[in-house]
Amino acid sequence: MRAAGTRRIDMLRVLSNPTFRAFYLAQVVSLIGTGLATVALGLMAFKLAGSAAGAVLGTVLALKTLTTVGLSSFITATLEKFPRRRVLIGLELMRGAVMLTFPFVTEIWQIYFLIALLHSASAGLVPSLRATIPDILPDERDYTRALTLTQIAYDMETVVSPLIALLLLTLVQLEGLFVAAVGGFIASAALLACSSIPKQNFTSELGIRGRAARGIRIYLGTPMLKGLFAFTFSAACASAMVLVNTVVLVQSNLGFEPQFTVLALAVFGCGSMTVALLVPSLLDRFSERVIMVAGACVCAGGLTAGAAINGYVAMLMLWFGLGSGYSLILTPAGRLVARATAGSPDRQVLFATQFALTQACWLVGYLTAGMAGATAGVAFTFLILAAMAAGGLVIGARVWRADRVDVAAVVGADLGER
Repeated sequence: MRAAGTRRIDMLRVLSNPTFRAFYLAQVVSLIGTGLATVALGLMAFKLAGSAAGAVLGTVLALKTLTTVGLSSFITATLEKFPRRRVLIGLELMRGAVMLTFPFVTEIWQIYFLIALLHSASAGLVPSLRATIPDILPDERDYTRALTLTQIAYDMETVVSPLIALLLLTLVQLEGLFVAAVGGFIASAALLACSSIPKQNFTSELGIRGRAARGIRIYLGTPMLKGLFAFTFSAACASAMVLVNTVVLVQSNLGFEPQFTVLALAVFGCGSMTVALLVPSLLDRFSERVIMVAGACVCAGGLTAGAAINGYVAMLMLWFGLGSGYSLILTPAGRLVARATAGSPDRQVLFATQFALTQACWLVGYLTAGMAGATAGVAFTFLILAAMAAGGLVIGARVWRADRVDVAAVVGADLGER
């Protein structure tokens, strides 16, 4: 008990850094704003499309992911020569401005247009935020604690935002949720404006397209990062199954009420948060590669076991396990990108590449979980995604055979070509 309390205190030590504290609070309120917007968007889709709301939300999800995958590296490469704090504040305010127009939407195509604008800003904002943290906390142990707190914030967002939305809906109409989301983005921008964000190391003479292509070339030419990509695919398969098909399992197959769906999703988040708290201690004993291999094994094995689920309690236990495997892979991921770019001007564009490729993994996972679940049944979908997760495990273990950074050779070859 005392050891657990000590770990929590040690985890929170990074918040004594005033720059990171303001930066982290900015992320938290921004995530709450994003969560409120997600709830409001679902309600608006039902208001405009009725029973076709699912198709609208599916298109929105595809647009969000495709925008991120297609634009993240290019937007980041475009903005990295400008002062970092101004870029972060500007992108948050842009998201707020776009969100402020949602209450005036009257047609479904307007939702699609605004979603493309919103996630164009997010495609530049999220990787820029992630690339800033290792500059604020250069010590790897402190950075690991920051990654854990960040993962917990993302997990909490899925639980806290719907509860806040339910509370707000007792006081305001649907449009009020969008206004509250705008408030989150503005508060985030204000906190960023009050923090002393380090300047980025930008010295490249390449053009926008060249820097974006260079980031992709370095990422896919580095065995450690290729392994991270493959392991992330395993995590995406597990989370896609949970996010897409929990409602089917709980309310259709088991015949339970909607609140049991919410509980199951919360249990997945609890599994992720619990393991995120343990990751710093695990990294003191094991390498990132060992931890990620273990996480991919949990994801692939858990999905295989899911085909035999026949009760709600068993499903909750499995969801907790899948959340644990998911967190074992994603929590330490930022360390690998930061380590591969230590002292390099390519850090920000590599984080953008990581973000884009991660979103591509989720796109494949969502489409597979949704289409297979609708046509082949949930049990067979578990097995399909288990095979895909196992493929990510095998490929990741093969392409990343040792715990070393090979980015220097890739960068040298890239410079030689120039």
